[in-house]
Amino acid sequence: MTRYQGLKTPSEMTSLKGRVALITGAGSGIGRAGAFAMAQCGAHVVVTDRDECLARSAAKEITSEGYLCSALQLDVSDDAALEAAIFETVAEHGRLDILHSHAGLQIEGMLEKVVADDMDASWNLNVRAHFVAARAAVKPMKKQGGGSIIITASNSGIQYDSEMIAYATTKHAAVSMTRQMAADYASDNIRFNALCPGFVDTPFNEGFEMQMGGREGLERYISESIPMARFGTPSEIADAIVFLASDMSTFVTGHALVVDGGECI
Repeated sequence: MTRYQGLKTPSEMTSLKGRVALITGAGSGIGRAGAFAMAQCGAHVVVTDRDECLARSAAKEITSEGYLCSALQLDVSDDAALEAAIFETVAEHGRLDILHSHAGLQIEGMLEKVVADDMDASWNLNVRAHFVAARAAVKPMKKQGGGSIIITASNSGIQYDSEMIAYATTKHAAVSMTRQMAADYASDNIRFNALCPGFVDTPFNEGFEMQMGGREGLERYISESIPMARFGTPSEIADAIVFLASDMSTFVTGHALVVDGGECI
């Protein structure tokens, strides 16, 4: 028997056939691209978004290509609704293999500008909602023998951004929480990893754009401060999502996967 005999092919490693994935904030941008990519790899994806029209639009796009998808309207700030979406997915499909808890909030400003309500709103979306979703998902995952939970943080969760106290603080907390959960559930074969994108050209950058004085200032920052001198694309982040969701990363847990064109270097 050779050293590499029995290794899976890349297509086998990225296959998600027979698996069920639920994604929050999947109506647009990175969440939508990740849902599409996982569906392309064979998963039945459950697309959720606060905006029901966006969720249904994403699902329609995915199913029109012949892939498996369903849509749910979901406001992740509603604990009961978030838990119910996960439990209903398990009841309908018999399992939950992948949770991508992606929905979040970006509020710009330094300490004197951000009020306590802004910090609370950031915490509720960028930390608490991930906690509630993960807490609901671990029970069925333990019962079925494992799963992959992906928490969207940001490269702001491993560095500090000027005048972004609410965003950077909560993204650091999301990374730390992910690592703690990874340590606690490794023996249950449930992997927890933090997805840490840099600048991707989506409307989510509105806070950074305002903080930098408009679109021109943001583009100048991108060209001058990021070694690759460009925005990332949703599809590039989707590749990282498939990696964390699939058997390509079976020995990866507690990791903050940074995809930012070298900004953190």
